[in-house]
Parts: sequence; C-alpha cells; structure tokens
Amino acid sequence: MVRMSADERRESVIRAATSEFARGGYHGTSTEAIAKRVGVSQPYLFRLFPGKKAIFLAASERCMEDTVRTFADAAEGLEGEEALHAMANAYTKVIAEQPERLMMQMQMYVAVAAAEAEGDHAFGEAVRAGWMRLWDTVHLPLGADVNETTVFMAFGMLINCLVAMGFPPGHRVWEGMYPSARFQGRLEK
Repeated sequence: MVRMSADERRESVIRAATSEFARGGYHGTSTEAIAKRVGVSQPYLFRLFPGKKAIFLAASERCMEDTVRTFADAAEGLEGEEALHAMANAYTKVIAEQPERLMMQMQMYVAVAAAEAEGDHAFGEAVRAGWMRLWDTVHLPLGADVNETTVFMAFGMLINCLVAMGFPPGHRVWEGMYPSARFQGRLEK
C-alpha cells in the first residue's frame, strides 16, 4: 500500500469535506464523518487542520477557486456577449456534472449567515473575499459593466436556488430563464 503525503491527505480531506458539507452543512456535518470518508482518525484530521471551521473554510475556498477557474477558462479570449454565453454554458455544465459544488456554495452562504448572526465576522470575510474574486472574474469579460455583471450573477444565484430546491427541468419556473433551453438540456442528461 502506497502511503500518502500530508499534502495528499489534506487534499483528500478537502474533497471529502466538500462532499460531506454539501450534503449536511456546517452544523450538520461531523469531523468524524469527514475522517471516516477519508480513512483517517480524527486526531490525524486535526493535525492537518486546526478544527472544523478550518476544514470548512478550506473546502469553501476550493469551491470558489474551482468556480472562478470555470468562468476564467470559459471566457478566455472572449468578451461581452460571447463571454457571457461561454461562462453561462460552462456553469450549467458544472451544475449538471458536479452538483456537490453547487450545494457546497449554498451551504457556504448559510454558514456565513449563521456565523454573522453569532458575531463571527471573520468567517464571512473569508467567504466574501472568495465571492469578490468570482465577481471580478465575471466582471472583466463582461466589459467591466456593473449592470451586466449584476444580471449575470443574479441569474446564477437564482439558478443555484432553483436547482437546490429540486425544481425539475421543464418546470414553469424555468420559463424565460437564460439560458433555459441549454440548462434544461444539460440537466436531463
């Protein structure tokens, strides 16, 4: 059996934590479940990360990095309407093929709201910084147009919410949604 390095184990923990947190949220996920999924002990898990919050933040950061990369790669060399369509199509593919990433995003927002209500502003600052990188990644290919960026991000969040709530393709809530035909086709696969 080949032994993993600490960095490889850390990566395994981030992947496992993303799956567990996507399903159970911050408060509904135990570090025991994450350790079990990775195949390590909880004490070893805490040698890699100082606590559950650090694990959640690492998974959140990875989720945002992956989404930023999705948009940046899709829009590379494009601008305006072409960039918008390329980014929208890339994201609909992510939603269809990697639903855990979508659910992790939603859990991040819930966790930030709960932490802010408890007076923990550092947690929200970290997630907001990632979200601003996402905003900037979309903003530039759309011609640094605030209205275009706002509309793109608003539609994305609406799509996230509708998918998270389980509205099936073809449901009337998708009517008039950009890019509804492409989105529905990808979800049906």
